[in-house]
Amino acid sequence: MPTVKSLEDLKRIREEALQKRQVKAASGEIHITVAMGTCGIAAGARETMKAILNLIETENLPGIIVTQTGCIGLCEREPIIQVQIGEQAKVTYGKVTPEVAKRIIKNHVVDGKVVEDHVIPM
Repeated sequence: MPTVKSLEDLKRIREEALQKRQVKAASGEIHITVAMGTCGIAAGARETMKAILNLIETENLPGIIVTQTGCIGLCEREPIIQVQIGEQAKVTYGKVTPEVAKRIIKNHVVDGKVVEDHVIPM
């Protein structure tokens, strides 16, 4: 992170961050987060993540970033994933088996239709 020595430095850093955010939103970047806390792993989150990564690779789906996070706090709903497309609201899905993950990728990420039967209201 650059050192901030003046108000001008702070303004410049802010502008750079805003430009990066606009580019991200404009590109329609898709971000999928898999909850990989111990409760998620025990419930099968590793297999869910592998299924997501395999589908993205085999279908050659561009512009998708897959990351992992710790526990989201809804252990009874694990495995949990969150999908955010551009500036749209983040959608949180629960009980995501590898098969459900494939449905979410095909229906939500590719076709833009939320898979309602697995949505966790946040």
